[in-house]
Amino acid sequence: MKPKPYQPASTAFVWIWLPRQAEPVVCGRIDLVDGIYRFTYGRSYLARTNAIAIWTPELPLGSSIIVPEAPHVIAGALRDAAPDQWGRRVVLYRQFDSRGSDVDTGDLDELSYLLLSGSDRIGALDFQASPTEYVARIQQDASLADLLNAAASIEQGIPLSAELEAALRHGTSIGGARPKALLVDGCRKLIAKFSSSRDTLNVVRGEFVAMRIAKLAGLSVANVDLAEVEGKDVLLVERFDRVKEKSFWLRKVIISSLTLQGLDENGARYASYPATAEILRHRARDPAGDMAELWSRMCFNILVGNTDDHARNHACFWDGETISLTPAYDIDPRPRLGREANQAMAVNGEDRRSLLASALAAAGNFGLRQEKAISIIAGQIRTIHSYFRTVAAEAGLTRVEQDRLAGRAILNPYVFEGAPEEIARLEAPL
Repeated sequence: MKPKPYQPASTAFVWIWLPRQAEPVVCGRIDLVDGIYRFTYGRSYLARTNAIAIWTPELPLGSSIIVPEAPHVIAGALRDAAPDQWGRRVVLYRQFDSRGSDVDTGDLDELSYLLLSGSDRIGALDFQASPTEYVARIQQDASLADLLNAAASIEQGIPLSAELEAALRHGTSIGGARPKALLVDGCRKLIAKFSSSRDTLNVVRGEFVAMRIAKLAGLSVANVDLAEVEGKDVLLVERFDRVKEKSFWLRKVIISSLTLQGLDENGARYASYPATAEILRHRARDPAGDMAELWSRMCFNILVGNTDDHARNHACFWDGETISLTPAYDIDPRPRLGREANQAMAVNGEDRRSLLASALAAAGNFGLRQEKAISIIAGQIRTIHSYFRTVAAEAGLTRVEQDRLAGRAILNPYVFEGAPEEIARLEAPL
């Protein structure tokens, strides 16, 4: 049964799970006025001794109406909690029976997406029509097979059965463009990432390989597992914004790198790793550690051919005072036919070339000396050489599939161009 006809709202109330708290409290209100989403903190929230700003300097605690600075129409920290392309497609399907790959996700306003998507969204915010009564848009229990089939039906524009309809809300609050859903596995909350009908290679297994090797290389990375459901691969990524404590889940506030840098979707092309590092330098709990980790992730992305490392694929925890990098996620190796490639975020100044030489030129911006930077890269290359075939075989990739990743994505010869001798001599076929 489809929901009642939706009437767009002009107001929504923002609820937040404060650090170490099991239940949310209302913290403010969003008002849509002339296409701009204004935010105001509630008096009761400001009176709390444990109140934190949703994010500063963007949404500082205070009684004034906060209007986002142009060209923004909504505060980035609020937009971070909204679904992206895939979640928006699910919302449109559920509300309006809009199907297929040609669905225009711009047909609905931002406030509607916030109010219609599931409550178990990434981070620690939710959005309600009431300032006094919190009613979670609860996901009904669903099997992984149901979630997979529901995602496939939405992607292909096929009507859902009554059984799959119940599973639909599991994918409404998640970011990214690829089919995915949320599920609970005992003391873990997981994101299930499915293959797409448009895939020309096994993206799910490729991401599993990259994530596993990243952890072996010493990076802080979300835990991942592979599952096979009805003959299809599913990547299970453990959520790091949820912590099980007794009978309830604690939630952690998360701020995307896009928001850290004061950018919106239209300005994402200006995002850079050094700009993120500079923010970490001034605001992180462990500036030196987080800057070195970020630089190491940038180098690993270059080495494995992950050119989808845009600013929404990097994030920080926020506790009201300091930030700290979340574990890495969405490390997706992308085979290419040619040699040259660019990273989604700039590596050094305006240089976004997928070159280790460019990364090394920027090392000082991350608080790293050249000797240390070269040592980090060398260690990553040696780890890739040591474990690629073993992990790829564990993932079930055939030799042909492995060879497609090796060289064309992972350790593509282009990344070594202009690198110092200590790095260049490590170039070798996998």
